[in-house]
Amino acid sequence: MDDSQPLLSLQHLSRTFGGLVAVNDVSCEIYRGEIFGLIGPNGAGKTTLFNIMTGLIPPTQGQFFLQNQSLVGYQPDQISQRGIARTFQNIRLFRDLSVLDNVLIGRHIHIPVKLWPGILPLPKINNWERVARTEALDILNLLGLGARQSEKASHLAYGEQRRLEIARALAVRPQILLLDEPAAGMNPTEKQELCEFIRYIQQTFQLTIVLIEHHVPLVMGLCDRIAVLDFGQLIALGKPETVRQDAAVIAAYLGDQP
Repeated sequence: MDDSQPLLSLQHLSRTFGGLVAVNDVSCEIYRGEIFGLIGPNGAGKTTLFNIMTGLIPPTQGQFFLQNQSLVGYQPDQISQRGIARTFQNIRLFRDLSVLDNVLIGRHIHIPVKLWPGILPLPKINNWERVARTEALDILNLLGLGARQSEKASHLAYGEQRRLEIARALAVRPQILLLDEPAAGMNPTEKQELCEFIRYIQQTFQLTIVLIEHHVPLVMGLCDRIAVLDFGQLIALGKPETVRQDAAVIAAYLGDQP
């Protein structure tokens, strides 16, 4: 694998909603193994960009490529199968299902069965289910949730629910994991623990991670490179120390933040 080539390439992506330009001609490249930050004021277009990259909405113009394959026009499940998974700013779990079942839902995207064969108790189906269960349990154990596998997702504490949502995304076997404001609602201690947790899953699962985050110290201390959006436009891209000193970024977003 040539790590000098971008894993994910965004080329002149734009998205409009009526007369509103949410994303405006954004281009950047993300490389294998990076932790890549996406920051900017509220309404800058960050989550819209995630929604484009995961197939929830199409771009008005432009392309995005995973390993040189254009994914424009692909459905969310097709993009997941090719290696892009995500979490959401507002936690989206199946709250009345067990912790284990929430992770199994992510894993089942790779089980190649249609409706009727899946209903019948065939040996091959049972074997796929056993493998999926084993892999889901392995992920839960690695993320410290193995002992809670039988509990309803709604019974978990807030930080544990965040980890469970990430566990479900990891069950997709992604190359790229998109995290949308993973520190939202966390106190300073939890944010520091989250920072260490993201590094842990990046190394353990050999991931490329792209995260949207408003907590500037977390982004600056965690990310290899940072892109800054303002009114849908890319106004800065580079290493944290470079972005922090960029006059346009200071004016649009950072201000006098530490």
